[in-house]
Amino acid sequence: MSTTVDGDLLDEARRLRSKSNDAMLLDEALGALVARNRACEIDAAYVAYDEFPIGESDDWGNLAAFRAGVAAS
Repeated sequence: MSTTVDGDLLDEARRLRSKSNDAMLLDEALGALVARNRACEIDAAYVAYDEFPIGESDDWGNLAAFRAGVAAS
């Protein structure tokens, strides 16, 4: 892979991971990018819970009442 990167950023990454080569740095950076993207996807999926509060009834009933019943049993 050939690319141009911010020299200061690369120097800092090399300083932080002095036992890693550039390929290892790139693997770690790409892994972090993918993980952060996945975390954003998961967070976005939870927006539905904000739109429909747990105590509000829907077609399936009232989730808060169900959870309270399960906890009491």
